[in-house]
Amino acid sequence: MDKKEFLIRLGKQVIKLRTSKGWSQSELARNCDKDRQSIERLENGKINPSSFYLYEIANGMEISVKELLDFYDKAKG
Repeated sequence: MDKKEFLIRLGKQVIKLRTSKGWSQSELARNCDKDRQSIERLENGKINPSSFYLYEIANGMEISVKELLDFYDKAKG
C-alpha cells in the first residue's frame, strides 16, 4: 500500500467510525478540538496526520488508535 492509498483508507475509516456514532464532521471536530475543515481534509485523504493528531482523533471518538488504524491490518491480510 502506498502513501496515497493509506491516507484514503484512513479517511474512509474515520468516516465509517464517525458516522457509526451518528456524528457530523463538526461534532467530531468539536470533540477533538479541531476545525471542521481539518476533519474534512483528513476524511478526503488530503493530509498526512501526525501520530499525535491520530491520538487526538481517536481520543475524541473514545476509541483506541489501534481501532482507528484497524483498516491497515485488514488490508495486509
